Amino acid sequence: MTDPIQTWPEDFAARYREKGYWRGETMGGFLHARAAESPDAVAVVDGATRWSYADLLARSESAAHGYLSLGLAPGDRVIVQIPNVAAFFPAVFGLFLAGMLPVYTLPAHRETELAHFARKSGAKGIVVTDAAFDYVALARKVQAEVPTLRHIITDPSGPATHLPKVDPSRVAFLQISGGSTGLSKLIPRTHDDYIYSFRASAEICALGPESVYLAALPVAHNFPMSSPGVFGTLYAGGTVVMAPDPSPGTAFPLIKAHGVTITGLVPPLALLWMQAAPKTAHDLSSLKLLGVGGAKFLPEAAARVRDALGCQLQQVFGMAEGLVNYTRLDDSEDTITQTQGRPISPDDEVLVLDDDGTPVPDGTPGNLLTRGPYTIRAYHSDPAANARSFTPDGFYRTGDIVIRQNGYLTVQGRAGDHINRAGEKISAEEIEDHLLAHPQIFDAAVVSIPDKHLGERTCAFVIPEGTPTATEIRAFMRTRGVADFKVPDQVVFVPEFENTAVGKISRKALRAALRAKMLENT
Repeated sequence: MTDPIQTWPEDFAARYREKGYWRGETMGGFLHARAAESPDAVAVVDGATRWSYADLLARSESAAHGYLSLGLAPGDRVIVQIPNVAAFFPAVFGLFLAGMLPVYTLPAHRETELAHFARKSGAKGIVVTDAAFDYVALARKVQAEVPTLRHIITDPSGPATHLPKVDPSRVAFLQISGGSTGLSKLIPRTHDDYIYSFRASAEICALGPESVYLAALPVAHNFPMSSPGVFGTLYAGGTVVMAPDPSPGTAFPLIKAHGVTITGLVPPLALLWMQAAPKTAHDLSSLKLLGVGGAKFLPEAAARVRDALGCQLQQVFGMAEGLVNYTRLDDSEDTITQTQGRPISPDDEVLVLDDDGTPVPDGTPGNLLTRGPYTIRAYHSDPAANARSFTPDGFYRTGDIVIRQNGYLTVQGRAGDHINRAGEKISAEEIEDHLLAHPQIFDAAVVSIPDKHLGERTCAFVIPEGTPTATEIRAFMRTRGVADFKVPDQVVFVPEFENTAVGKISRKALRAALRAKMLENT
């Protein structure tokens, strides 16, 4: 199994160090620094749990010793599947301090996704915690399928031992991609590049020790982790408040109780909060900044945030592979409501190209490509994906269609068969593969349909062999061990697909035709 690596050409790396983007910091090292500076300041709040920075460091060091005492070694990969609870932090900081690599997964993932991540990463363990869902039982199923996943860890603590020196230029963890085709790819991020991303994000968002960030979205997502997210908040010496779910009924009392100043939401949740805020009895006046990202926030909705929630909106557009864009706090109202921001770094190189690879003028839609000090140059152990996704000179093909004007980007949509359902990026191909395993489905094509609540919903066009019902098909998908957000929202039965003979039409063109026909009839 190949160890994860991420490298930039030496002249690029030298420039990024010279300009101070890469400072030789590590994920465990910055926690040490904050604990030394402000040991008694509150780092994490989760219900009745309140951990100071000294507490968090002590628990993280204990976890690091625990991982090493199991026989795990620096460089080993360990899957992390922990919901929004305080235990997430010592679990991952313990791995950083032990020189090991977290492989982040979402609470919604099930055995199909977890087994894929375990095989692809070569993970030797999985760390889970007690929750309403039985993650231990799920881990056992995955372990039975992937025997190299030797350790199921629920209490990563152990006696003191020597902790290794960690190289900031090495890979710190593996994130998951949106999975534009098939199951998700793995994204290696280094200490240097990722810390720059959330350190600069914290500066753009004006975070400081007085900042209180509400982790409302699943914390293993890149957006709530780093934009500026929980890591940006901890880097700035602020407080992270964990929300078990993002509903107004859960989040609004937490905002009032803890004086939350900043949070991040995907557009459907922002709309829900805006609808609920005028009716709530909870004082939301501490909330100063709402970041909205994960999918495009329509200008009409964006313009209502200040009146509905009493706070400033900041649009965020980024990707786990790297590039992150923000509207700035001093931007005009029109810029904030109508664009998705501009890049973090002066050294973020952005190209907007037509389908032939020719640059388009400002104001014209085109394909977004990028490279820079925190954008990866390769996926982990995936030559085919790397050939598709990266140019020979290191630009990442994001798959997004954007318009650039005065340095700011406005997102137009996706170039590929990628469905953005409430911020979760879903591969049409992956869902189709599962549907075709159903004994009464001859063929299937999955498309995105606009949805005012989800942004996009999934619609599966199915040619049946027999008489399956939509309910039966959705129930079958749930037996496939996939995350629930991948179950089709809508199933439409059709007698045939037009022009599906070999060589007549591609799957991509078929999906486009079905989607267009569906929209014509709505």
